[in-house]
Amino acid sequence: QVQLVESGGGLVQAGASLRLSCAASGLTFSGYSMGWFRQAPGKEREFVARISRGGGVTYYADSVKGRFTISRDNAKNTVYLQMNSLKPEDTAVYYCAAKTTIGSFTPTAYDYWGQGTQVTVSS
Repeated sequence: QVQLVESGGGLVQAGASLRLSCAASGLTFSGYSMGWFRQAPGKEREFVARISRGGGVTYYADSVKGRFTISRDNAKNTVYLQMNSLKPEDTAVYYCAAKTTIGSFTPTAYDYWGQGTQVTVSS
């Protein structure tokens, strides 16, 4: 079956960096657009970044633009989220998600989800 497994979360101070990874299995990875979303306590899940199947097209939420970078390695079936200059408001559970063909900004459009990884940024 399809599995998406996130890793790399943790507790850091404001200004620090983290790199999240999401390893996919059970699907033809190169056929899926990938997205990162996050959900803070009491809030709805929100779009963070997405990347096209070949990796050539990326989109970011305004709140992370210039600080976060999404990338993928289709040979390793893995998508990454490099997070720099972290802020307390970035604290959330981060999820990766897979969607066939063209990506979306909408969580409900995605076909598969990982279990999430906690990122906590202290001030």
